[in-house]
Amino acid sequence: MSKNKPRDVQVFPIATDTRILRSRSWSRLRFEIEYALAKGTTANSYLIESEKTAIIDPPGETFTQIYLEALQQRFHFENLDYVILGHVNPNRAATLKALLEIAPQITFVCSNPGAINLRAALENPDLQILVMRGEETLDLGNGHNLQFIPTPNPRYADQLCTYDPQTEILYTDKLFGAHVCGDQVFDEGWEVYNEDRRYYFDCLMAPHARQVETALDKLADFPVRMYANGHGPLVRYGLIDLTKAYREWSQQQTSADLTVALIYASAYGNTATLAQAIARGITKAGVAVESINCEFTEPEEIRAAVEKAGGFIIGSPTLGGHAPTPVQTALGIVLSTATNNKLAGAFGSFGWSGEAVDLIESKLKDAGYRFGFDTIRVKFKPDDATLQLCEEAGTDFAQALKKARKVRSPSQPATTVEQAVGRIVGSLCVLTAKEGDRSSAMLASWVSQASFNPPGLTIAVAKDRAVETLTHTGNKFVLNILKEGNHLGLMKHFLKPFGPGQDRFADIAAEETESGSPILSDALAYLECSVQNRMESGDHWLVYATVESGKLLDNDGVTAVHHRKSATHY
Repeated sequence: MSKNKPRDVQVFPIATDTRILRSRSWSRLRFEIEYALAKGTTANSYLIESEKTAIIDPPGETFTQIYLEALQQRFHFENLDYVILGHVNPNRAATLKALLEIAPQITFVCSNPGAINLRAALENPDLQILVMRGEETLDLGNGHNLQFIPTPNPRYADQLCTYDPQTEILYTDKLFGAHVCGDQVFDEGWEVYNEDRRYYFDCLMAPHARQVETALDKLADFPVRMYANGHGPLVRYGLIDLTKAYREWSQQQTSADLTVALIYASAYGNTATLAQAIARGITKAGVAVESINCEFTEPEEIRAAVEKAGGFIIGSPTLGGHAPTPVQTALGIVLSTATNNKLAGAFGSFGWSGEAVDLIESKLKDAGYRFGFDTIRVKFKPDDATLQLCEEAGTDFAQALKKARKVRSPSQPATTVEQAVGRIVGSLCVLTAKEGDRSSAMLASWVSQASFNPPGLTIAVAKDRAVETLTHTGNKFVLNILKEGNHLGLMKHFLKPFGPGQDRFADIAAEETESGSPILSDALAYLECSVQNRMESGDHWLVYATVESGKLLDNDGVTAVHHRKSATHY
């Protein structure tokens, strides 16, 4: 995949009277955590031409011009009857406004929350809208009698899935997607997409696992031969396995005994993006998130989530110098519900001032809550470095919760098995990685050579490590092998706790490879590696990488090794 290829629209027939229009971006689309693998994406739209004609999910404004040109080459806009929207966000407004100008006769089809969002996004109260609550159908003729399934969650309260019984296609909007770009329309050889689909789930779906389970229950009633999703290849060959995986991944979250209530509202999507990054950091550390958009959540539901949670985090935009009313209401519920031994956090985005975040922080401090991370204030749209800070803050928050629980539980002596496993000796290394504005590092001793040709190695990376985000397939990293005798200083440095977003390489002598990953000057040797595959292994990812280059920096040095007393301690 070339990141320099121009954006385009790939059109392909997928069923009777049905075509897909894949608006393709070969590079990362924008600053959001679910795009962090930087494999590009496709914004999938669908065209059903029967007695009536309908478009499903036009793309955002970055594709408006090329998308309309692709449509214009294939049918006459005066024949367009309906535009069906799986969800509405401001990013789609430019495309929808352009469609209205060309085809003013169109009727929009969406959920009730979607209709509210649509009128606001288009600044037009007089739109022709069909609201689908779940019982209504839309007959396009020739058996295309569409059915609609509301599948709301806190991030997308207006999400609506569409089912076509004629083609047995389920249009799933955000569900079952992946951010990856290529020429492949369907998911032949679907297992190659496992990592991308899992990462997409962890970023977008894991904080809404309870709502995902509800959606899966609703969708199970339909005989489906294909998921027509919003992003990535269509789900056809891996449909059964991906559905099962979504169920399992959701249950892992909903069955967790330690949860965080993440409560927020978002005016322009920026606060929601921060919430998503924080949630990603929390779930990485093995703690579940109950994500709550307080604009669409009943007070009793907020109260129940806070009572159940080990900690809570509140996020807000600042509008007119104040927190929105739903946030103020939620804050009042939290203050009256949560005992002050619960861990707290605050964050928010703003345009010109940040009074809402200051209000939340001061109220929580006055009530005596302990904070799991320093309050996060972001002006305008977050960038990559900010999202890394948010993710690491979420992980710190989760680890603090786990540590508090561990303190309350009596420690158990190591078993003989754990003592025996602990005697496995590994070389001491520091894994360093950098991509764009994001960089990180970790001390590692679970490293092993895995192949001769090509030369390759495996390294175990704990799921809650900050550097884990930079060890996906296609990423590069440097493995710095430490030298006996001078390793203690580097070991102590990289074992110490770092604050969210803190530079791991301050005061450390290092150079950079061409890819930007740091080489530690005091290392015995280094290997520049490229990640080829990952396997989930309990609380770690087992990363297989091939060696692309390397150098022995000290011919006379000896590799430092790490001796442990137990398998449960570093």
